[in-house]
Amino acid sequence: MAKTLSVYGKIATLRERYFRASVGKEALLRMLSASEVAEQVYNSNAIENSTLSLEETEKILLQIDLDRYISEREIFEARNLGRVVSYIDTRAKEQELTVPVILSLHKMLISNIRDDIAGRLRNEHEFVRVGNHIAPNPQEVPSRLDDMLVRYHSDSHVNIIERIARLHLSFEYTHPFCDGNGRIGRAVNNYLLIREGFVPINIKFIDRKSYYEAFREFDLSGTTAIMEEIVGKALTNSYHRRLAYLENKEIITLVDFAKRHSLSHSNLINKACRQTIEAFLEQGVWKIGDTFISDGNKRG
Repeated sequence: MAKTLSVYGKIATLRERYFRASVGKEALLRMLSASEVAEQVYNSNAIENSTLSLEETEKILLQIDLDRYISEREIFEARNLGRVVSYIDTRAKEQELTVPVILSLHKMLISNIRDDIAGRLRNEHEFVRVGNHIAPNPQEVPSRLDDMLVRYHSDSHVNIIERIARLHLSFEYTHPFCDGNGRIGRAVNNYLLIREGFVPINIKFIDRKSYYEAFREFDLSGTTAIMEEIVGKALTNSYHRRLAYLENKEIITLVDFAKRHSLSHSNLINKACRQTIEAFLEQGVWKIGDTFISDGNKRG
């Protein structure tokens, strides 16, 4: 519990710094958000077994031809999710999250992939299984979604990390759609975070193993500890990246940071993965913001 409270306190401090540092820097904030779209799309699709690399995802979003054959489905998965991510970033603050909003996001995601199921919940004959988990009866889906949103809003006094973790696990447990549940579930996380004045998170493909362990934990015991850790680290990582730019740091790789300060790179990587230093993943590379005065000595 002490560890959890420490993460909550750290997020509060980072959020405060972010608000102070972002004053008058709206253009940079928009640039930072736009630069994250491809990584959001790549990681979320990769978790769902997409074969696209980050570079290929970027090219698809920029409408640049690829060097290999890519199925039409994967192309639409990238383009559609890119639209969802961009839409949420610009529109989440305008409208409260409701079931109709979730349906509209799903339609945006699945259009041109499976138009027969786009923007609608599972019907009475549509059962789904994910691994060993058989999702609830389709007839239960509407009430489960309503209950999920009611609990999220009624728990407004509870820390955002815990609320997002529980809502995400509840959403994926319900699996309200025939397809696209994981990607919409992760998009919904960011819709709510942005609405509440936090920055969006990017659950990375490299964390896929622990991500699925979080679902197993929830299925077996109804607890959310693993997902809370994932959300907490993702939120910390997102703040670290933004603050490095907003606070005018010199952004270098963790490898170069280790050389510059005569530190152990492996030790820094371990700390970065635990988010106990202000490092962040960008384009699959660990980076950190460093501040120097002109003679090359570190400023306190």
